[in-house]
Amino acid sequence: MSGIKIEHKPDQQRLDELGVSDWDVWTKAASEFPWTYDAEEVCYFLDGAVIVTPDGGQPVEMGAGDLVTFPEGMSCSWLIKQDVKKHYRFN
Repeated sequence: MSGIKIEHKPDQQRLDELGVSDWDVWTKAASEFPWTYDAEEVCYFLDGAVIVTPDGGQPVEMGAGDLVTFPEGMSCSWLIKQDVKKHYRFN
């Protein structure tokens, strides 16, 4: 179990309830890099396609239209297949 939670294509009401449009925006070109989450992150992908592989876990695919929660303390590898643009916040 990766601990990554994905909501595919949440409706606008759900996004509004979370205040997603007020969150910061992060962009990144296609690339690959390691990452460790110091805090839980919730993000909403506007563009892109990504495979996140938790250390010792199975790859998880996500991209445009997905609302994703990454657990605090998770170490992983990011493979950005298509340039990413996402709203995000740390809890």
